[in-house]
Amino acid sequence: MLVDLPNARRDAIAARLADGQPVSAGALAAEFEVSEDAIRRDLRALAAEGKCRRVYGGALPISPISAPMAARIEGDQGHKRALARAAATTIRPGEFLFLDSGSTNLALVEFLPEDNDLTIATNSIDIAAAALRRQDLKLIVLGGEADPIIGGCVDAVALQALVQMRFDRAFIGACSVSEEGVGAAQLADATFKRSVIARAERTVVLIANDKLDRAAPHQVAALGQIDMLVVEASASAAQRASLDAAGCRAILVADPA
Repeated sequence: MLVDLPNARRDAIAARLADGQPVSAGALAAEFEVSEDAIRRDLRALAAEGKCRRVYGGALPISPISAPMAARIEGDQGHKRALARAAATTIRPGEFLFLDSGSTNLALVEFLPEDNDLTIATNSIDIAAAALRRQDLKLIVLGGEADPIIGGCVDAVALQALVQMRFDRAFIGACSVSEEGVGAAQLADATFKRSVIARAERTVVLIANDKLDRAAPHQVAALGQIDMLVVEASASAAQRASLDAAGCRAILVADPA
C-alpha cells in the first residue's frame, strides 16, 4: 500500500488505532514504503494528540479511561463546567483544598470563590498553571515525575509531600464510579488518590454520566468513603438510586444552566 502524503498516511494509521488495532512501526514502514523514522514521527504526533500510546516497536490504541490529560481537556466542556460550578458552591472561605489531576477538576479552578483566602494544592501541571493565573489563590504544587496520561505527579516524591499536609476538602479525579466505588485506570494513580483521601476531612468527586457504571481496573475508594458526588442533572433516577444504595453519603446535582 502506497500513500504519498504524510497527512494521509497519518490519518490511515489513526483510523486503525481508533478501531482498536495495535500497530507496528516496522510493518507500517514496509506497507507505506517509507522509513521507520517517518513512521515513528507519525506515532509521536498521534500520541501527542492523545490517539495512541507509544510502546517499543509501535503503538497501542487508547482506551477511553486512559486517554492522556492533554486529550481530555477540550472534551465535553459544557458538562465539566456545570459540574465544576456546582462543586464550587460547597467551598468555604479559608479552606485548604486539594485538586487532583483531571480535566473536570481543571474546570473547577475558574469557579473557585474569589478573594476567599483559599489555598490550593495540586499534583496537576495544568491545574497549577490555571491556579497560578488567578492572583487571589495561594498555590502549592506537588512535584515529582509528571505522567502524561495522568497529567501530573503520583510518584514517591509526590506522596512524600502529600503526607505532610491535611486538607479541608479534596476533589478526587475518577475514571469510573459505580456501585463498587470509585475507580482509576492506573495503579500508581489509585494509590495516590487513596493517600489524598486519607489526608482530607471531606472528599468530593465530580463525575460525568459517561463515567457512571463504568469499570476501572483499580479501586480508589468505596462510595461510603466519599462525602459527596457531584453528578449531571441528566443522570437517571436509577443511577442515582444505585449510588445511594451503595452507600453514597450525599449527591449534588449539577444544574446544566
